[in-house]
Amino acid sequence: MQTDIKLEVRNISKSFPGVKALDHISFKVRRGTTHVLCGENGAGKSTLMKIINGIYKPDEGEILLDGQPVKIDNPIHARSLGISMIFQELSFVPEMTVAENIFLGRWPMDRFHRVDKAEMFRQTQALMEREGLHYSPCEQLKNLSVSDIQMLEIIKAVSNNPRIVIMDEPTSAITDKEIDKLFDMIRVLKERGTCVIYISHKMDEIFRIADDITVLRDGTMVDSRPASELDVDETIALMVGRRMENKYPWEDVPKGDVLLDVKHFSSAGVFSDISFNIRAGEIVGFAGLMGAGRTEVVRALFGLDPSDGGEVFIKGRKKQRLTVQGNIADGLVMLSEDRRRYGLVPIRSVVENVSLANLKKFIYKGRLHRREERDAVAEQCRRMNVKTSSLETTVEALSGGNQQKVVLAKWMEVDPDVLLMDEPTRGIDVGAKFEIYKLMIALARRGKALLMVSSELPELLGMCDRIYVLCQGRITGELSRDQFSAEQIMHYAIGTDKA
Repeated sequence: MQTDIKLEVRNISKSFPGVKALDHISFKVRRGTTHVLCGENGAGKSTLMKIINGIYKPDEGEILLDGQPVKIDNPIHARSLGISMIFQELSFVPEMTVAENIFLGRWPMDRFHRVDKAEMFRQTQALMEREGLHYSPCEQLKNLSVSDIQMLEIIKAVSNNPRIVIMDEPTSAITDKEIDKLFDMIRVLKERGTCVIYISHKMDEIFRIADDITVLRDGTMVDSRPASELDVDETIALMVGRRMENKYPWEDVPKGDVLLDVKHFSSAGVFSDISFNIRAGEIVGFAGLMGAGRTEVVRALFGLDPSDGGEVFIKGRKKQRLTVQGNIADGLVMLSEDRRRYGLVPIRSVVENVSLANLKKFIYKGRLHRREERDAVAEQCRRMNVKTSSLETTVEALSGGNQQKVVLAKWMEVDPDVLLMDEPTRGIDVGAKFEIYKLMIALARRGKALLMVSSELPELLGMCDRIYVLCQGRITGELSRDQFSAEQIMHYAIGTDKA
């Protein structure tokens, strides 16, 4: 019935310079349901949600709440209308506390119109206890993990009893246990009559919680119908415009010499006795549960965090000190799990980001040779298949998948021998993932050594030649491709060897 429609968008269009982001999009969200929005990166999902949240203004079309047209001026106005949004790229202030971030923009005031910090901290503590979370209201967010911050963003969005909650990739950085907690929250929200608009690329999640599914492709609406009328394969085909018979394009690439050899690598209280190696042409995986120490190991290897023991050899040469600059010079680079925080300068252009790690190549005779820089960046972007209207476009305007390919292009300009890739497909769609996988295989063919950290076990099983499993900061198992078993990996990951 029409009275069940909480939110409706009619013929929404939006253009940016050189790009038609949305072309006459229409769909309806029923009261007390989870409406999943699917589509490849760049399909227009986040742009559409930012219009509903008041960040962007549509060029055409209208939004209706409870059947009444509304013009949403900004996110504060959206919040007053009962609309709350969890962004794909985490939006927080690292130097502020948990309490200050949760109440950002709506801090409680005392009778003298000053921020009532005591009340803010009291409400935050009550919220943490209600949701079963352990964070101190006084903790600064810079001291928390990406997973912790993602959970706090979710709590922040639902803490104000909204009528519509938009969740843009909310599970991209949280554990399975936290995902279950989130889905419990969604069930409670639905029981209250709240609408949840949920953007995700994880098909298993989509069909666990979706009541209705709308699919976008290239800024247009392809289909919108009840989830019960769709399956995984059909949904993927609608998203990418074709059926994907093989999600993981692994191939048996000839292996060369050992390019990275790590022996008894340790960092007190974080990880210990880590030993592994990677050969030229090989993709090696790091598996394990959240908190197993995978990210900590690769950060220390790259020189971002300290280590206090062990030996590291790159192309047979022992490293005396692990520093970022020294590693890049020796041919070892890292793609961070948080690309916006550690891999990119979002407000700068594609050209500036791609050339950033190798500027010395373009600076000589006292000046930056911009034509050479641009030509080199254009070639790397062509190889990485970066989709952008212009090389001068700011990276923050690109989709998540294209941002990740910009990071890859940046490191390819350095021409490394070893790539440490921490969650290289986090927050990107199935089509963009497939492109990243193909790029990884192409790099392996060129004799590069790749270490892939991933929380998605099927991805590791599909793409790796060998997998090391970590548990509580130690390697508990190593499997070659003919030994791969999801069950065995999980036993190693929880510290029980079933072999």
